[in-house]
Amino acid sequence: MNKASKKRLEHAPQKARAKPPVTVLGLETSCDETAAAVVRVDAQGCGEILSNVVYSQVKEHAAFGGVVPEIAARAHVSRLDRLILAALEQAGLGWDEIDAVAATAGPGLIGGLMVGLMSGKAIALARRLPLVAVNHLEAHALSPMLSDPRVRPPYLLLLVSGGHTQLISVDDVGAYRRLGTTIDDALGEAFDKVAKMLGLGYPGGPVVERMAQKGDSQRFRFPRPMLGRKECHFSFSGLKTAVRTAILELGPDLGEQDKADICASFQQAVVETLADRVACACRRFREMHPEVKHPYLVLAGGVAANRAIRAALEEVAAAQGFALSVPPPALCTDNAAMVAYAGALKLLRGETAPLSVSARPRWPLDEKAEPAPFAGVKG
Repeated sequence: MNKASKKRLEHAPQKARAKPPVTVLGLETSCDETAAAVVRVDAQGCGEILSNVVYSQVKEHAAFGGVVPEIAARAHVSRLDRLILAALEQAGLGWDEIDAVAATAGPGLIGGLMVGLMSGKAIALARRLPLVAVNHLEAHALSPMLSDPRVRPPYLLLLVSGGHTQLISVDDVGAYRRLGTTIDDALGEAFDKVAKMLGLGYPGGPVVERMAQKGDSQRFRFPRPMLGRKECHFSFSGLKTAVRTAILELGPDLGEQDKADICASFQQAVVETLADRVACACRRFREMHPEVKHPYLVLAGGVAANRAIRAALEEVAAAQGFALSVPPPALCTDNAAMVAYAGALKLLRGETAPLSVSARPRWPLDEKAEPAPFAGVKG
């Protein structure tokens, strides 16, 4: 891109900064969900979802037991335009009633990110709208405020998904402190790998949970990584290895009840590990925010749908004097409503992006976080 073209992009004409309420079109293409949504936000930060359209690519990736980046990017290209029009139609709005476009700019699969961000840029340029580049993790972090008006910063967030497992102090919009992260694998990835090793299909989270209901959680004593450590980090690679070892030891005699027992024992190890790590973070949060008398623990991300995990965290929250808030499933998995909401909050603060903004496959929510052992600053 030459200097003249870059200058035109950076200074493309836009509508004047909108006053609340603002109505924002959100685009999400960071992984294997293609999504578009329209959200309206008032001056108090209360949001209303006018539309939320998601196309899941599960069928495209099921044969491979996981997400194939190129297939994901191609699916985004073929679906996003129609989803945008569907989101506008569902909201009952025309382009003239949209105040800004927000697109996920990272972290995620670079091919997918580029599809959504370039679409957002094209819309912003053609319609003279402000563009907001949204951090996918920030969208998850702020989504509880969209579904539960009682939740306002500061609050403690446990983000558990296929790509991320983090404990974050959400101090304000744009202000985040990472208390813990995984030093190796994300929890959602661990569920997927266990399901793949057992031949249960993809995605792994729901099928492992269903199998666990029929199994004996005490048959296999899998490790509880990082249990009792003073820092709030996670580790799941050793747990996956222990599952693999159990499968190999059973060999060709592995039956359906064996699979159910492995799933139940794996899930129990996860539940106890999360409970311990979250309790550690609750104590840290109390030290950081002594002024918060009735704090909230918020659970977000696709793994938040697991009922055993939710039940365990309800007990942890109650024991630590926290209230647990979990967004509805549609806002826990990847979606564009959370992107539009985060974009609207940033728009109201005047935080828009130039059209020259680039996609970022790695984008830590807390850029100043100290590196976790062997892991670095996970984005």
